[in-house]
Amino acid sequence: MPARFKDLALDARDHQALADWWCAALGYARRQDPGEPRPAEWPVPIHDPAGRGPLIWVNPVPEEKTVKNRIHLDVWGAPEELLALGATMVRRRDDEIGWHVMADPEGNEFCVFEKER
Repeated sequence: MPARFKDLALDARDHQALADWWCAALGYARRQDPGEPRPAEWPVPIHDPAGRGPLIWVNPVPEEKTVKNRIHLDVWGAPEELLALGATMVRRRDDEIGWHVMADPEGNEFCVFEKER
């Protein structure tokens, strides 16, 4: 086996705000390491306190998102609640696709499958 899954990484101009947004959207929390606090310019690790989801690193980058993601998150969720948090609807579920395509506040696309969470 040449590789094994470790974490997810998400780039953001305002990585602090986007980390908070994904924490609210997924029920995640910032991972607090013992010892010294993380400098604000460092990537922010967020995790599922229940231990079901992967660790996600929200990394600071200087550029805006300009093209479609080549990889994205698929989540179970309620589109209207995500819209209320600040997501945007890219494409609603229709006869061609059985999920909603949405974007987080920085434009990173993700797919939302409606089902009990």
